[in-house]
Amino acid sequence: MKLRIISLALFALLTSALFAQNGNAAAPAGPAPSKIGVINIQGAIISTNQGKRDFDVLTKKFEPKRNELAQLNEEVEKLKKDLQDKQDKLSDEEKNSRARIIEKKSKDLQRQLDDAQSDFNQQSNEVAAAIGNKMLDIIDKYARQNGIAMVLDVSNQQTSQVLWAHEAINITPDIVTAYNTASGVEAPPPSAPGAAKPAAKPAVKPPASTTTPAPKKP
Repeated sequence: MKLRIISLALFALLTSALFAQNGNAAAPAGPAPSKIGVINIQGAIISTNQGKRDFDVLTKKFEPKRNELAQLNEEVEKLKKDLQDKQDKLSDEEKNSRARIIEKKSKDLQRQLDDAQSDFNQQSNEVAAAIGNKMLDIIDKYARQNGIAMVLDVSNQQTSQVLWAHEAINITPDIVTAYNTASGVEAPPPSAPGAAKPAAKPAVKPPASTTTPAPKKP
């Protein structure tokens, strides 16, 4: 059994809230700016030093629960395999009894998986919202200083109306750098080379990617 990847709905809501606030700001005096910028707000939030640090802390917090779920999943799979291997040797009563036990344990595992994912998602949303709210000021300041009239979010390719954008107007890296400077949070140390990778198991998953994709080139 695998958990669903964290929902990205928060980022869509957060983006709407951020730029709605910007739209309500008083327009500065002088000629109206005409430049447009694009940003991957999801990637920006996760790529900041604070985002890397806080999501790493959150992931480690759920490590014990991940291990517990992995053990429960292994137990259920062993019961299923044992029942399948002994089908011809068991009475109908024994097969039905074992099937009921497997069904009960499977439902319990799924419930715990759903609860853990929901809890992880909620706490992930809180981390993302805390960073996103601060990032609003960074985006606003950057846009004003660079004569940008509009900033478009290209985080979600399924809902974004931006079909193509030149790499030169991608402000995501600049916003991440500006946020890191303003926050004062140092970059987390790199992972030790050759570190062992954990075995595959049911896991509460962090946001899908820490890589900020650049806008597509022609």
